[in-house]
Amino acid sequence: MSKRVLIGMSGGIDSTVAAILLQEQGYELVGATFRTFDLVEDSELANTKGCCSEDSILEAQRLAHVLGIEHHILDFRETFYQHVISNFVSEYAAGRTPNPCVLCNSHIKWGKLLQAAEQFGCDYVATGHYAQIAEHRGHFYLKNAVDTHKDQTYFLWMLTEENLRKTIFPLGGLTKPQVRQIALEHGFEVLSKKAESQDICFIPNNDYRTFLAQQGIDTQPGNYIDANGKVLGQHCGFCQYTIGQRKGLGIALGSPKHVTHIDPITNTVTLGDHDDLLTHVVSAQDIRIRDIEWLTESPAVTARIRYKSPAVPAVICLPETSEQATSPTLQLHFEQPVWGVTPGQSLVIYKDGLVVGGGIIK
Repeated sequence: MSKRVLIGMSGGIDSTVAAILLQEQGYELVGATFRTFDLVEDSELANTKGCCSEDSILEAQRLAHVLGIEHHILDFRETFYQHVISNFVSEYAAGRTPNPCVLCNSHIKWGKLLQAAEQFGCDYVATGHYAQIAEHRGHFYLKNAVDTHKDQTYFLWMLTEENLRKTIFPLGGLTKPQVRQIALEHGFEVLSKKAESQDICFIPNNDYRTFLAQQGIDTQPGNYIDANGKVLGQHCGFCQYTIGQRKGLGIALGSPKHVTHIDPITNTVTLGDHDDLLTHVVSAQDIRIRDIEWLTESPAVTARIRYKSPAVPAVICLPETSEQATSPTLQLHFEQPVWGVTPGQSLVIYKDGLVVGGGIIK
């Protein structure tokens, strides 16, 4: 009897090709698409093309029908708001820049998907993420995808070993061009040429200001200042800025300036030079560390401070005892300075291509 797999279907090329590959491997598939949010106006719905938009839900239904896959729409709106949107809003209100995809993967795409898998009698869950799973020292770890440009392990670092034991990543050993070719060979020509969305799924047109205002966050204009507190001009509301930002500041100071600090209490945004954002030390909270003994024996790791940044060699500073290893904070000392460390983003730690931990940058 073939194994049953509940596959998350977004209506895009990656989840569709993942389904094709699993079918070819003999798995019995059940498709699931998530309804995670409601937009305020119908006009916004028409302009939203994210993974959980109305258009993508309908497209996922259609593709599942074409592939002969049983399909379900799972309503996770309440949970999504509690764990993802509310965190997004509160983090911006605190002057930080969150990464909602990390929480969505942990709480929704696995937390809820695994529950649904049990309900539908499925043995595994699968998605179209670019990641692999490897066993090391008797444990299961996330492993970098073959396509380094598409690798999504950064967004998946919160997944537990129990999650990984029940997960299949069909695309982890493929490159994006190979995935497009597979789609084309199976008759999905339009899908093979479809552009990828880079926006956050629940924010129409990537308009953060309007979305935050709808959620009750209405920041007032305040002062741009330099590192000494000198007023340089006026900003439009601190929620509209992120660490490292240079474009869209609306101020000319004779040389390029970057956002170096955001203080929601004083409603000030500090501007400085490019090199002001270089640092060798990064602290993180809400940490999760795998295999403390391995890292204690060999603390040399690599780490990424944002999705598109390369993994940089570093030394992890762990608590002295295993009991303290679940402490909410840790520090990484990078061999080379990293630029633009942003509170609220994830710090993801790798060793030999495996994800061994992570945390939220303080």
